[in-house]
Amino acid sequence: MPSRSALTRDLAEWLPRQRWFGGKDGPIDDLAIGTATQLRAGDPALHHLVLDVHQNGVTDHYQLLLGVRSDLPDRLRHVEIGGRSGRPDVRLYDAAHDPDLTRVLLAALAAGTSSGPLRFHHAPGAAIRTDLASLPITAEQSNTSLLFGDVYICKLFRRLSRGVNLDLEVNLALSRRGCAHVPAVHGWIELEPGPDARAGGPDAGPVTLGLLSDYLHTGANGWSLAIASVRDWFAHTPRPGDGEWAELDASAAGGDFAAEAERLGAATAEVHRALADAFGVTVLPAAEVGAMAARMNAELTGTCRDVPGLAPHAKALTGAFLDLAARAEPLAVQRVHGDYHLGQVLRTEGGWTLLDFEGEPARPPAERRALAHPLRDVAGMLRSFEYAARFLIAKPGTKPPEPGGRPETRAHAWAARNRAAFCRGYAAAGGADPAAHAVLIRAFEFEKAVYEVRYEARNRPAWLPVPLTSLAHLTA
Repeated sequence: MPSRSALTRDLAEWLPRQRWFGGKDGPIDDLAIGTATQLRAGDPALHHLVLDVHQNGVTDHYQLLLGVRSDLPDRLRHVEIGGRSGRPDVRLYDAAHDPDLTRVLLAALAAGTSSGPLRFHHAPGAAIRTDLASLPITAEQSNTSLLFGDVYICKLFRRLSRGVNLDLEVNLALSRRGCAHVPAVHGWIELEPGPDARAGGPDAGPVTLGLLSDYLHTGANGWSLAIASVRDWFAHTPRPGDGEWAELDASAAGGDFAAEAERLGAATAEVHRALADAFGVTVLPAAEVGAMAARMNAELTGTCRDVPGLAPHAKALTGAFLDLAARAEPLAVQRVHGDYHLGQVLRTEGGWTLLDFEGEPARPPAERRALAHPLRDVAGMLRSFEYAARFLIAKPGTKPPEPGGRPETRAHAWAARNRAAFCRGYAAAGGADPAAHAVLIRAFEFEKAVYEVRYEARNRPAWLPVPLTSLAHLTA
């Protein structure tokens, strides 16, 4: 290994270029190695590091599997860290991309071993295979997931948070209750806090580092399925004499998604019931519901100031938030998904499966862990249908397939059909009927739309018409 000073210099240069690094908006003021644990000696060697990264008066903690080789194969050069760190015989790299070393994780999980402050756990009764090679999923933004054959997926949490990660906590609780709509948990990795394990602070509980669960290799992403349906609808040619109403009948296309949307609604309600059973339900007083409505309106005011295009909808949005405040009454709240959309669900041979219970990554851990009414998740999925309907219109370089008719008319028709189907399935499976809670669901959806407007204006201006156009329909 190189000296710590040489290693930290290389890491400070390498880290900001990684997709999962959350501090790209400013320079690194200081970087230190919080913990360093050797998991495998020899060549190649494997070290587990927790990096303490100081930026703008705040310290974040990142997990790194550091590989060390005397000679780096071509297949790993794209993840090399630094140069030679002052030693020509040492090559450093991100070992999450090295199947020769990630097998160490499987072996430790199967055995339930400990290495320094690291603890490897397997779920009761789990028999973890150790003969599988890994392949990283490169599309993720904030974490790194490894596929082990077609059997397991291991999510490595890059940016660490205090305590047990929500994704582990929720999936483990639901797995133990036999919930059919989440992947079964086989094991997890955690960091015990202590004098040399500062990622969670001296008073924090174990910090979750990784989660091993079933890989649903037959699963199809909900977003991809929805986009295929929208594409088919845009390409659908009405029959002669059908009239203008044909542009509104999204069921006419061969790839109709409504039946799947209804099944997804039912699966969502079943997961919400399982979450209530696992973690309980509490009641939010009416005064706090009113305060929640006031926060929604304050966010609207700030967003209108920053994004003038939202201003034409402000009166209707404010009206929805005022309606919620005026009718504020005690509200049952519980654990929910927290960041629910079509990209968080898979359609498998056995039905719909829900993924990634971490909540919105940009929010602080306390906000992600906060209880909410289940209709907040429903509102998130309704917004996702609005996005899917307009993806082919908004994405640069794409356009709806011909003949298509008026794209926005068809987009609205597709979204309306699938929104209704999802809500129908949710209510039929025992969830709170959105139609019977119109004031609440409308406020939640408008709150999410305001968030989308701000996000798109800052990050994807070409997508800003998606939430604005959908609001034109919803506030009419």
